[in-house]
Amino acid sequence: MPAVSKGDGMRGLAVFISDIRNCKSKEAEVKRINKELANIRSKFKGDKALDGYSKKKYVCKLLFIFLLGHDIDFGHMEAVNLLSSNKYTEKQIGYLFISVLVNSNSDLIRLINNAIKNDLASRNPTFMNLALHCIANVGSREMAEAFASEIPRILVAGDTMDSVKQSAALCLLRLNRTSPDLVPMGEWTARVVHLLNDQHLGVVTAATSLITTLAQKSPDDFKTSVSLAVARLSRIVTSASIDLQDYTYYFVAAPWLSVKLLRLLQCYPPPEDTSLRSRLTECLETILNKAQEPPKSKKVQHSNAKNAVLFEAITLIIHHDSEPNLLVRACNQLGQFLQHRETNLRYLALESMCTLASSEFSHEAVKTHIETVINALKTERDVSVRQRAVDLLYAMCDRSNSKQIVAEMLSYLETADYSIREEIVLKVAILAEKYAVDYTWYVDTILNLIRIAGDYVSEEVWYRVIQIVINRDDVQGYAAKTVFEALQAPACHENLVKVGGYILGEFGNLIAGDPRSSPLVQFNLLHSKFHLCSVPTRALLLSAYIKFINLFPEVKGTIQDVLRSDSQLRNADVELQQRAVEYLRLSCIASTDILATVLEEMPPFPERESSILAKLKKKKGSSKLPDMDDSRKNVNGSSEHAEDAEVASKPPQFLLEELISTDRPHPSSSATMLPTRTMVPSHTFTDNLSVNSAPSSGASLLVDVFSDFSSAAPTEGSDEHFPRFVCKNNGVIYENQLLQIGLKSEYRQNLGRMYVFYGNKTSTKFLSFSTSVSTLQLNVQEKPVDPLIEAGAQVQQILNIECVSDFSDVPVLNIQFRYGGTLQNITVKLPVMLNKFFQPTEMTSQDFFQRWKQLGAPQQEVQKIFKAKNQMDTDVTKAKLLGFGVALLDGVDPNPTNFVGAGIIHTKTTQVGCLLRLEPNTQAQMYRLTLRTSKESVSQRLCELLPPTNAVPPATAAPLAELFTATLIWSWDAISLHRHMTSSKRGAIPALKHSGGRTVVGA
Repeated sequence: MPAVSKGDGMRGLAVFISDIRNCKSKEAEVKRINKELANIRSKFKGDKALDGYSKKKYVCKLLFIFLLGHDIDFGHMEAVNLLSSNKYTEKQIGYLFISVLVNSNSDLIRLINNAIKNDLASRNPTFMNLALHCIANVGSREMAEAFASEIPRILVAGDTMDSVKQSAALCLLRLNRTSPDLVPMGEWTARVVHLLNDQHLGVVTAATSLITTLAQKSPDDFKTSVSLAVARLSRIVTSASIDLQDYTYYFVAAPWLSVKLLRLLQCYPPPEDTSLRSRLTECLETILNKAQEPPKSKKVQHSNAKNAVLFEAITLIIHHDSEPNLLVRACNQLGQFLQHRETNLRYLALESMCTLASSEFSHEAVKTHIETVINALKTERDVSVRQRAVDLLYAMCDRSNSKQIVAEMLSYLETADYSIREEIVLKVAILAEKYAVDYTWYVDTILNLIRIAGDYVSEEVWYRVIQIVINRDDVQGYAAKTVFEALQAPACHENLVKVGGYILGEFGNLIAGDPRSSPLVQFNLLHSKFHLCSVPTRALLLSAYIKFINLFPEVKGTIQDVLRSDSQLRNADVELQQRAVEYLRLSCIASTDILATVLEEMPPFPERESSILAKLKKKKGSSKLPDMDDSRKNVNGSSEHAEDAEVASKPPQFLLEELISTDRPHPSSSATMLPTRTMVPSHTFTDNLSVNSAPSSGASLLVDVFSDFSSAAPTEGSDEHFPRFVCKNNGVIYENQLLQIGLKSEYRQNLGRMYVFYGNKTSTKFLSFSTSVSTLQLNVQEKPVDPLIEAGAQVQQILNIECVSDFSDVPVLNIQFRYGGTLQNITVKLPVMLNKFFQPTEMTSQDFFQRWKQLGAPQQEVQKIFKAKNQMDTDVTKAKLLGFGVALLDGVDPNPTNFVGAGIIHTKTTQVGCLLRLEPNTQAQMYRLTLRTSKESVSQRLCELLPPTNAVPPATAAPLAELFTATLIWSWDAISLHRHMTSSKRGAIPALKHSGGRTVVGA
């Protein structure tokens, strides 16, 4: 190792690093590090003052030890002292240590801020750069508050050096991303825009990054940057390589700045000024022309830089979507990349062409490359490129090529990667439905789809084909004939059996005249698949059999024998047993007229959004889903499918499914506690078909999505609805004219998960959308939320919550976003109360009263007697007690009118049990409520959760507090209660219900 002098290096640090590298084992490394830490600690605590070089050396060693993965709990003050040094190397090490090791909540932040202020005021460019780099690296809110107003002044000052301007622009960009509300937007805005004219291209590059971010939030404030960006881009594009010698990268002039300028222009529509627009068009044409020129270098860096500018220019052309000539040229250029040897270029070309396919000007040009794309689908080695090829075929599909594209996708589906098969199935189903002129082709396509990839055909696909067949009389006979023939194959996928059972049950009579498909043949064919199917499919087939009795009286005896068999009447599955019993009884006692009425043909389904499209949106994300030809206009300006365009604007149906209301469940052994009203019966064919269909109108989905709740949405700034969440976990917690916030929560022991849904009710997108949760007594982990919410869209955020100990203050959700250039701040209390961490507990009568007597001390009991505020309803009282979190114990109290409950509040540190007894007096309209536990703070908090003042009118199904005023007596800590979990199965006898002009069994 070469000798290192004290003047140009730190020999001690070099020796220490060498010793670490020479360690033969982990134990030897730890021993050497501990020895060095002890030496450094003694030096820092010694009486002899250390000079700057020694401090720098020891701080460097601490930094190196930290980077090796060891904790450092000292040396921070010495690093702060280095900031006051006048030597660059010492100050640099001090800032480096602070940037890496100092926490934003450290007590030293004030000292660090003072040192940074001194360096910023020193006008020494080297020291100013170090200070700005430190601010950007730490990026804490405290630093933003201290320097957000100072940095813009440095940036626009006339005497600031270019290197400092670069650092100031990037530092301001970092603070804007971490604390956008603290970055001032005022008099310096115009001066920042004029930095695009700066002679130093490094300053222009940094300023462009800053302006692009700011323009996305406040486009009106920075719209003057468009003309400057076009002028600067024109000078770069038309310049020779020698003109920008310092910024030419492998014969490409200022590629990074060009990309940033093109990205800035994507924040705005095409310029209205004719001269400016023509100049921008000239720039884009020049970039496209240079892409056709022979490469000036064979090195990959040259092609990468050149293609980076080209792809960004094409993105801008697509964004403007106003120059047909440029769009076609861009498409042709991308077409050349489809056969390039570089995989990344082929991927990017396919991705860009997916967007081009949605433009009226370039759609036909994209279609000319269909053979190349199909070849890529068959020959590409990279699965991600093949997936983009599928996306492009889906996007370029229209009536002229739909049969070819669907056939190719079906052909590829047989050998496609398992990871993309489901997506291909959904796209084939959508295209077949969308462009089906002859619906016999649609039926053939879907049945072929089930045959090829049955495991990947979701329920939405076969639901949809049945809806279409029922709604179209002209295809019903063909569908019955086709599924009958398909079911004759030795091995049929279960989804095909489902489709065949439904269609033959409804329309088997249309093919019964042929001896080859007589009623008995149809029945035997279906029943031959019965024992190979799952329970839901068997249930569907049983419904098909009872339909056969109505359609074909001659097979009534055969079907009754099947229903009467022990395998049906004594089936272990309650659903199948129930259907067999009911259908057999119905066929025996009902007259022919009654059977014809009950089992008549299903009426047409109402037209609504395809659930397949909703599923594809959910899988891909609506922002990534190609528009196909919905946005492509004909010459006369009308859409090719007006209804498709309308569907595209509606929120997908899956949001509704995610937000279905769930009250607090009964104790259950299931890990996932589902609400009873989401358990959809499957007695008839139409049940499963209807629940997966999207709502017919999505214009008010943000409001209607919580229509299952009896309470209205809270108004802006109102906390009066907050107590409603004491006994329920879902609903709209906040709403104003801009934003609606809905919650869906689930809890288990001391852990909880909250799904927060943010709905944009306006016609303008929300920019810089960010959230934070303030809480002192809970651990809350926030999943990031999308910073951009499109108009009318809805995004979801997940909060993971941990209850550490009993608490009183609820967490607060802070929301910030920009709407129309104005910063919006909203604060919402999150309904995370102590009772949410209840675990319902089952107990015997003996155990309950034994515990009850053990906890008879005065400090363990809180009791109140109060008058009922509403009519005393036993069912409502039970529901609210269950919603509060306890398990109701039947047969425990000698008085059957009393309510007795038990539960455990789980925290990370302890478990607090609760015994509850509610004694109603119907004559006096009075209640007495008693709860017992040993934790006084818990009892106080639960008293606060149940005040009588929170009553609401009876019509709104008030929470527990509205039924009675809490009196609490609290019980034991960390007792070992045996948790008896119960599971329930639906076994209700289906009623005869009138639906759609006739009666349906079990609807």
